[in-house]
Amino acid sequence: MKGRDARRQALVEQMADHVLSVGLPGASLRPLAAACGTSDRMLLYYFADKNELLSATLGAVAARLTQLLDAALPGIAPYAALLPRICRLMAAAPMKPYLQLWLELAALASRQQEPYLTIAGQLGDGFLAWTAARLEVSHEADRLSTASLLLATVEGTVVLRAIGRESMVAAALGQRPDEEPNPARLRRPRKSR
Repeated sequence: MKGRDARRQALVEQMADHVLSVGLPGASLRPLAAACGTSDRMLLYYFADKNELLSATLGAVAARLTQLLDAALPGIAPYAALLPRICRLMAAAPMKPYLQLWLELAALASRQQEPYLTIAGQLGDGFLAWTAARLEVSHEADRLSTASLLLATVEGTVVLRAIGRESMVAAALGQRPDEEPNPARLRRPRKSR
């Protein structure tokens, strides 16, 4: 890696650390530059504009999260087994900064604010692809719809936990709040005919 590329990547990693620590409110140029020990002008030397800088930073955060998910959930599994495993993983302490940042990004994207809308869409597409790759399906034609359902369910549990409704998550996963998920109780909704 050339010197400029290596410095840019180091800055991206430092900015990823910063936004995981303080969230998107700390993602303006001056706080990001301060976190990197440089000036906002110098940051813009390495990036075309703030949008590219944010995209690279949040992309690095997503890559870190993907590495955590890959390590925790190797291999493939059917929907009923994969859903509780992912939901349990999302409740683990190391995931908290990632999920807080994701919720902040989703809130800004929901207001159609750029670059957040574009970045959130790209990250969502990436996590859908990750989910689809982990799913064991009987019919390949069902992969995308099943992965979409799984991702939507996981995202719903993230939101419910964020608003303090763990009991709703437990009910959705077919368990009492004090017990581990039981994959045998989970059934993928059947398509209506």
